[in-house]
Amino acid sequence: RMDQALLMVRSEVPALGLRLAARSAACHQCLYQFLASIPPSNENSDKPGTVSVMVDTQHPLTLLLNSSDSDRDLCKIQFHFGEFGNYSLVVKTLSTSTTTVSCDLVINEGPINSYLPILFAFLVYMGILAVLIAGHLLMKIDPVRNWVYKKLNPRETDRLINSELGSPHTADSVSSDPTPPLWSSASRQRLRSLDTFRGLSLIIMVFVNYGGGKYWFFRHESWNGRVQLRRHPSALFSRFVFIMGTSVSLSLSSMLKWGSSKRKVLGKILWRSFLLILLGIIVVNPNYCLGPLSWDNLRIPGVLQRLGFTYLVVAALELLFTRSGAESGILETPWPALQDILPYWPQWIFILMLEVIWLCLTFLLPVPGCPRGYLGPGGIGDFGNYPNCTGGAAGYIDRLLLGENHIYQHPSSSVIYQTTMPYDPEGILGTINTIFLAFLGLQAGKIILFFKDQHKQIMSRFIVWSTVMGIVSAILTKCSKEEGFIPINKNLWSLSYVTTTSCFAFILLLLLYYLVDVKRVWSGAPFFYPGMNSILVYIGHEVFENYFPFKWKMRDSQSHAEHLTQNLTAMTLWVLISYVLYRKRIFWKI
Repeated sequence: RMDQALLMVRSEVPALGLRLAARSAACHQCLYQFLASIPPSNENSDKPGTVSVMVDTQHPLTLLLNSSDSDRDLCKIQFHFGEFGNYSLVVKTLSTSTTTVSCDLVINEGPINSYLPILFAFLVYMGILAVLIAGHLLMKIDPVRNWVYKKLNPRETDRLINSELGSPHTADSVSSDPTPPLWSSASRQRLRSLDTFRGLSLIIMVFVNYGGGKYWFFRHESWNGRVQLRRHPSALFSRFVFIMGTSVSLSLSSMLKWGSSKRKVLGKILWRSFLLILLGIIVVNPNYCLGPLSWDNLRIPGVLQRLGFTYLVVAALELLFTRSGAESGILETPWPALQDILPYWPQWIFILMLEVIWLCLTFLLPVPGCPRGYLGPGGIGDFGNYPNCTGGAAGYIDRLLLGENHIYQHPSSSVIYQTTMPYDPEGILGTINTIFLAFLGLQAGKIILFFKDQHKQIMSRFIVWSTVMGIVSAILTKCSKEEGFIPINKNLWSLSYVTTTSCFAFILLLLLYYLVDVKRVWSGAPFFYPGMNSILVYIGHEVFENYFPFKWKMRDSQSHAEHLTQNLTAMTLWVLISYVLYRKRIFWKI
């Protein structure tokens, strides 16, 4: 199967049974897991004892071989097996004594290169991009453009030629183009980089949610780990939260500027939050696969639920404490370097109080059967000492307040760490840090409003914020995956996870803002289109996930190429759907 290799163990050690165990390099402080018992060789027939096992190929493994009667370690081998490879582990005695043995790993059949489909897909998309760029450049040539318009709309071309205006000029050709201008004055009021940011995160999220070609590195991190593009809501959902905060700042400012009362705006905030939470519970609920929706197995937390509650808190906080003149720079501050922060000190105090609550609950709340401040995955982690402590205080609070049947039943830690306790990555305690991340996005929006059209100031502030968040992350994690004060953990939505993702989010927003809104060398396409219809694309891809043409029966379910083709096709279809909706001026807003 995918992510597996065949290992045949051949023991030529007489009168000694062996036990084979393995431990994954991705499993921190884990116990060795039993794989197989190898019978002793037959001295009379010289027939070795053999057994075949499947081994994992996602991460390097440490194989431990010991005698079955005395648990004495005979040999230890570290090796990274290749997918669909065929290997043999030959165990021999070095002398007539069986006290010393040798273990040799032999490659019977080499693994396949499972990354070739990714390379092929990359070349295909690059080819499509090259064709589109070449077409765009050719359309700038007057004869080519006029010929294309004549072929596409011959009647209009004949009318222009036969009219008193004479032959069509460039202006005439452009005006006959049904495509709206890329940089019209109306669209200039809306920052395309924000929609591009949102759409980029959303489309990668769709690809990963649909399976990511069944490649292990597109899946969730088992527990602690780096922030990378491949993680489903790790770098993707978190960036969605970040840009939501940025949009809140800009949209509230616009509504209040156009004369909407705070009471009316608050009503919109409450209604939108309610709809997001409702859609998350009723429409996008993964427990549908267990049968008809019922309270017995209804998952209460979720992505849209967390988005809805986070939006409610951040938007209400901004509406409650907003001050006229702060965004335009009219208010004077004693420290110019903090002029985009000090006017919003009530909001910052509230956010810092929330973080104090998170720290106290995480590290001081007593959890039955678990050490105080435990942040581990439980299961076989931490040498199996705390198997039922998955998530520490975060998991305990969810199981206590929501019930075990109403949270996520198959956390990512169950694969490597073999956890048995349900744990929800969108649980209650982690929502506090989601609010913090959205507030950092809100701060980005305030920078854009405060330094309106001052591109250098905006970009320099983004760099400063990214640097500060990066330094905080380095301190919290000690630049280590496992040994920091607060490790980066998407499942817990740890404080270091928020500071790290916001560090990269500020950088990404800076790049997109520079390319799309400052230099205008890129329109943001094709990511701009799903960014304009993000709620529709997200809910649509969840609801129609198992329907054709987004999914079909495969010839070989163990083929990365087939899975990758299916997932990329589904992702591309949602981009095309969002493009058609954009051209039709259909936008689903909540």
